[in-house]
Amino acid sequence: MAFSVNTNASAFVALQNLNKTNQDLATTQERINTGLKVGSAKDNAAVYAIAQNLRGDIAGLNAVKGSLDRAISTLDIALAAGEAVSDLLTELKEKAVSAKDSGLDTASRDALNDEFTELRDQITSIVENAEFNGKNLVESGATDVTAITDASGNNTITISAQDLTLGGAIITLSASQEISSAAVASTAVQTISTSASNLDSALSSLGAGATRLEIQRDFVGKLSDTIEVGIGNLVDADLAKESATLQALQVKQQLGLEALSIANQSPGAVLSLFN
Repeated sequence: MAFSVNTNASAFVALQNLNKTNQDLATTQERINTGLKVGSAKDNAAVYAIAQNLRGDIAGLNAVKGSLDRAISTLDIALAAGEAVSDLLTELKEKAVSAKDSGLDTASRDALNDEFTELRDQITSIVENAEFNGKNLVESGATDVTAITDASGNNTITISAQDLTLGGAIITLSASQEISSAAVASTAVQTISTSASNLDSALSSLGAGATRLEIQRDFVGKLSDTIEVGIGNLVDADLAKESATLQALQVKQQLGLEALSIANQSPGAVLSLFN
């Protein structure tokens, strides 16, 4: 190799190697700082695109969970109202059966009738207040509750509303029903029995719907977690490996600096030729 003070090939090589080490060191430090081996498209365009698509799916599933939670809460309120109405029907039946006794005195019958009408009116109060987020599933004219079930929002689950108002198709007991005589009390017993049977079917429908929604919510939660793990497998950095790489690169950096320093001293050897 020719001696030259204008061109130092050894220094060039040492500098190139040092620059490469510095680039690798910067990459490793970034991975350690972010915890990601693929943090942007320039790291790995294909993997980054896949990860972004999966993150979009997770965002959609978060919306699904919100929709399911709202539907489940609406159903929970409806079920609570239905169960309360069922308990009231049991009490109403007890009062009506007692009022069938033709031997009751007027004061006793009036007392039973007063209790009966209070319990009857309580059904209306419960139904009117069975609301969650502006949605009442058991009032007259209620619309069905619908929840989305997939990240695209194309698939849904719909649970039918149940009209639990007095005088409706389920609770056939009228809003003016009394037990002021043995005859009307006998009619009330039959009406209450029919209403209770209808209500059992309505509660069964609501309960099955709530169970279905809860199963779907659990599945969506597991699906979301699985996708999160998949994204992590694609883009997360192995910090134990990166830590070892960092130490190795730091040593290489120091050696590169030493090599460059030695290479920079080479032109000085030309002076010895003129001694």
